[in-house]
Formats: sequence, structure tokens, C-alpha cells
Amino acid sequence: MSWSRRSVMLGAVGTGVGAALLGAPAAHASERRSGAPVVVTDQASKQILVLDSARSAWTAGEAIWAFSPLGDGRYADVLPEVSWVYPSEAKVRRFRGRTLLLTCASFGFAAAVEVPSGRRYWAAGLGPGDDLLNPHSMEILPDGNVAVACSTGARVRVYAASQGGRDVPYAEVVLKGAHGLHWDRERRVLWAIGDDELVTYRVGGSPAHPELAQLSALALPGAKPGGHDLFPVAGRRGRLWVTTNAAVFQYDIRRGEFVQDFAGAEVINRAKVKAVGDDPWTGQVVSTVPEPGLEETWWTTKVDMHLPERRPVLADGGIYKARWWLPR
Repeated sequence: MSWSRRSVMLGAVGTGVGAALLGAPAAHASERRSGAPVVVTDQASKQILVLDSARSAWTAGEAIWAFSPLGDGRYADVLPEVSWVYPSEAKVRRFRGRTLLLTCASFGFAAAVEVPSGRRYWAAGLGPGDDLLNPHSMEILPDGNVAVACSTGARVRVYAASQGGRDVPYAEVVLKGAHGLHWDRERRVLWAIGDDELVTYRVGGSPAHPELAQLSALALPGAKPGGHDLFPVAGRRGRLWVTTNAAVFQYDIRRGEFVQDFAGAEVINRAKVKAVGDDPWTGQVVSTVPEPGLEETWWTTKVDMHLPERRPVLADGGIYKARWWLPR
């Protein structure tokens, strides 16, 4: 049984959070009865897991929903046995009435996956079997194309995913250490974070033949910042979460400033935060930081939840990123 088919059953059964949360847009505050699920990239089990955030401990088998392309014929052409190594991103997006998981892995896998069916919207193997490009983050654009940030390859690419198929045209620009992406609906620009800069791009051309052009670049704070995560601040419009090797910031777009005036900064602001994001209805913040003593130096078994503080544990986990499951 492939993991994606097992995922459908898990999503249908649920674990008390409610399978409807997987595919539905984020509820209004009056409709929310509990915290959102949390989605993690578990590199130890090579799965994306959606977990009940109310629990204090998890196992991979107790996930509300899980995804892995291994053994799934729908992804066989992108060679997941060699490309699906170290899954590095898990974002949930709503696109034309569908819920999509955007996920990629360091050895080349990149895909937009329909939830909960596991069906493929688009997938590709970007240098499968090696870390030449190292896909690290993804975003879907209004025309259906997909942007990918490749850290080792120092590239931001926009693939003509709207055209279907694996081998589609793409536009690319160079960005040293490209790690994070975010499509800004209001300003209609693509934000990206690299080792040293926070950058915006204009996406032009046509859906079949996209183009990318840099609009702005702003130096990240610190002498050797090492930019990592980039994610919208859900509870404060016009701000972006930005993490570097040294600290956690919010970038105030209107003011053009990196700030640390957010609630809980005294515990959220740490070095080497791999992912950070907030739940706008509860105000709780989720983040991940490497835990010493594990197989890989960037892994953790714990998901840090702030305001209030909690640290649920994934048994035998190797988590890289954690995000709230908030379709948007």
C-alpha cells in the first residue's frame, strides 16, 4: 500500500481534529473550536505528517494525513527513491477550489499535491539523486505556475506548471543561498530570502513562458546573516516572518524595517530557527530549532509552540520544519 493511499484513509478517519480541516479554507474565529493541526517535514520517516496540535506526543502512524511519493506510481517518473531525500518544505495553499500541499526535498523532488487524495497537480525531479540544486521552498502563483527556491543551486525558478507535465519551461534568477519564498497577493510580487538578502521579483511573461525580474533587494540584519525561513505573519497584515542563523525577525513591509516587537519575542527569537509561523485565531506561534544528539544536526523531535509554551514530541522523529495547517 503506497503512503498516499494510506494518507487518504488517515484523512478520512481523522484523530479527533476533523478530516474536514485538511481541505477547507481556514475557519473564522467564531467557527474555530480548537487549534489548527500542525504539518511537519519528518525527514527520519521521509514523510510529510499532519498532526493534532492538541496532543503532547505523536507517532508517525497517528497522523491525520501523511504524504510520501515512495511507492506511488503517480510520482514514479520523478524518481522519488533518489529525489525524495530530506523533505524540506510543507506549505498548504488553496488554488482554484483545491487544497494543495507544496513540498520539496533536498535531492531534487518538488511537487504540488492535492489534499487529501494525494493526486499530482505538478511534480518534477530537479537534479534527482544529488544536492546540486537542493530545493528548499515552494510557492504557487495565481496563474498556476510554481516557484521553487534552490539553496545549493543559488536559484529561484518559476516553472510553467500550469501547462502540465514534468518537463516544462522555466524562468530563473540567481540568489545566493535561496531558502524561502512567498507570493504577496496584495503587491503581486514574489518575495525570496537568500543568505544575505530579502528580495522581491516581478513575475512576467505568459503562463506558458514565465519571466522573472528583480525589483528590490534589502540586506538582512547581521554580519553573516544566513537567511532561512520566510513566511507571512498571519495575525498582522503587511509583515513577514524572517529567520536567519542568528535571530528571528518580522519584516514590516510598509516601514521597510526588520523588527522584533512581536509578542513572545523573548522566547521565539533564537538562533538557527528553521521555520516559524503564527495562528491568527489563537495567536500561538510554532517554530522548529535543531536538537543536539540526533542523526542529522538540523533535525529535532520537538515542535516548539509559543504563547503558551508547549513542546510536543514526535517519537523517533527527524523534523526539519513545522507549520500550522491553515489553507489560504
